[in-house]
Amino acid sequence: MNWYLKVVKDNYANFDGRARRKEYWMFTLINSLILFGLIAISVAITLTSDAFGFLSLYFIYILAMIIPSLAVSVRRLHDIGKSGWYYLVAFIPFIGTFWLLFLLITEGEKGSNTYGPDPKNITAEEIDQIGQVQVD
Repeated sequence: MNWYLKVVKDNYANFDGRARRKEYWMFTLINSLILFGLIAISVAITLTSDAFGFLSLYFIYILAMIIPSLAVSVRRLHDIGKSGWYYLVAFIPFIGTFWLLFLLITEGEKGSNTYGPDPKNITAEEIDQIGQVQVD
């Protein structure tokens, strides 16, 4: 859930930098679970009553998630050294979706690239902070 919150809260419209595979796929998984949950609740409420109002919550959620979904996808493409414009590959008939999926599952470049430092690199300072509770 922290990966999902990181994308939504910290990087809502951040198209700069890099996103590792775990960040992208955990966001996608949790986003999909929320969407399926909203669909199930919408269908259940619609079938038990004549209220269609809850279905609008589903569409509002989809609209709210377009920008962070695109942002994390672009940052994921940056991690493998590709421009964010490669996302448009998905619009190529038949093969485009599979090509984009292949790009998204490819391991990122080790070390820094033109889009920023390697998100997998953990500094000694970050290692020292692992397991510590932050009090605000």
